[in-house]
Amino acid sequence: MDTTRFETELRADGFEQIETKRLPADSSTTEHSHPFDVRALVLDGQIALTVAGVARSYTTGEVFTMAANCKHAENIGTVGVSYLVGRRPATT
Repeated sequence: MDTTRFETELRADGFEQIETKRLPADSSTTEHSHPFDVRALVLDGQIALTVAGVARSYTTGEVFTMAANCKHAENIGTVGVSYLVGRRPATT
C-alpha cells in the first residue's frame, strides 16, 4: 500500500494525529499501553509486538493496529524500523 492512500484511509477513519516514526535497531520497550488507538504501516525494517504473551512481527508493507489501552511490548529488529502511524482518541 502506498503512503498517500494509507494516510487518506487513516483520516477517513478518524486518525487525525499522523506522523512517520523511526526507532533504532535492537531497541525494546517494557510492557505499556497508550490512551489512543493506533494504526501503522511499516515503511522499512521490522517491529515485533507482544500482546498477552504472544509476539507477532511486522515488516515492510505490513500494517499493525492496536486498540487504546492494549498492553504490549515492542522489540525492534536489527536494522531498526520506520513506520507511518495514525493515532485516534479512545472512543470508550
